[in-house]
Amino acid sequence: MSDNTIRQFISFTIGDEEYGVDIMAIREIKGWTASTALPNAPAYMRGVINLRGAIVPILDLRARFGRGVTDASARHVIMVVAVGNRVAGLLVDAVADILAVPGDDIQPVPQLEHAAAGFLTGLVTVEGRMVALLDLDHVFAFDEMDLSEINTDAAA
Repeated sequence: MSDNTIRQFISFTIGDEEYGVDIMAIREIKGWTASTALPNAPAYMRGVINLRGAIVPILDLRARFGRGVTDASARHVIMVVAVGNRVAGLLVDAVADILAVPGDDIQPVPQLEHAAAGFLTGLVTVEGRMVALLDLDHVFAFDEMDLSEINTDAAA
């Protein structure tokens, strides 16, 4: 079965690695803004920001992938994404590109024991570089907490 549907992704970097997120999930891309930390939050939960009256939790993707906490600076970017009824900001190093990829070019993620592979829906090679496509549902699947609890607690 051939899938010639063109899918669009916004790619971004974390260190030397490049990832992609479905363009339809992106609500906004903004420069780094200091966040308000929440008590007892896991290391990857940077805190919350007020985005035009909405409290938005900020996830540090580097920490979420188990690669240490990002030392955020003015060069870092927050990608505000929506998954279902959830909105969150993803702290990344930089936005790289807009990719238009035929569905047939997306390769499956190899079966690995490593848990980080669960964060991915596929891999694609673009101009000689490998881009890992994120599964935002899995990125937002928290063991320790739920984003709806964060929004409730932050508003209290």
